[in-house]
Amino acid sequence: MTTTTDHRDGPGHTDDGDPGVTLVWVEAWPDAGGEGLRHHLRSDYVETFWLPILGPSSVLLLRLLATGLAQAPGGYTLDLAETARMLGIGHRSGRNGPMSRTLERCCAFGAARLDHGHQLLVRQSLGTLGSRQVARLPRVLQQRHAAAVREAARQPSPASVDVLRNRCRTLALSLLDLGEEPDEAEVQLHRWRFHPAMAHEAVVWAQQRRTTPAASDSPTLSEDA
Repeated sequence: MTTTTDHRDGPGHTDDGDPGVTLVWVEAWPDAGGEGLRHHLRSDYVETFWLPILGPSSVLLLRLLATGLAQAPGGYTLDLAETARMLGIGHRSGRNGPMSRTLERCCAFGAARLDHGHQLLVRQSLGTLGSRQVARLPRVLQQRHAAAVREAARQPSPASVDVLRNRCRTLALSLLDLGEEPDEAEVQLHRWRFHPAMAHEAVVWAQQRRTTPAASDSPTLSEDA
């Protein structure tokens, strides 16, 4: 699919000598490690708190790109003019056109990167807002953001849950090996401050494990039935 645009400027141009082509190849841009808590582009967090920072057209574009990559993980071709119409922003050519500004804003905040004018790399998530960005939010959103951050801090990460579950299973297996009854083992896990649901699952797992000792030597999540 092709459209007309200025070949000399704007993020939609290509380097193939055809000033009418505004196709870009979209690929996932892996999130860098060690960046703290991140939020998927289609998450409520991005829709609620990044929206006033990025603007509605940029957030909608990022969500559309995320959907496209979910359907085509290896990448896909995007028609900028068609996409602009889908977003309701038009596709006036040049660097000052609405689609160009939308893309540039995504790139300015590190959500995307345009290489050579025809390859668009897109993050799959955005980080938690910094203090200066939070200060730009309306007061009601500042309060909601503070509450969301507090709630997130109370929630263990998936990796932490995996570690706790394996530790709980190991202890449950040890208790049964020492002669404790299942109910007694579960109560002891409660005393050690494991969540009741996790303690129960661990004891059930340990009972099954003791009847099938030929399984692997250490409890892992991959052993779930």
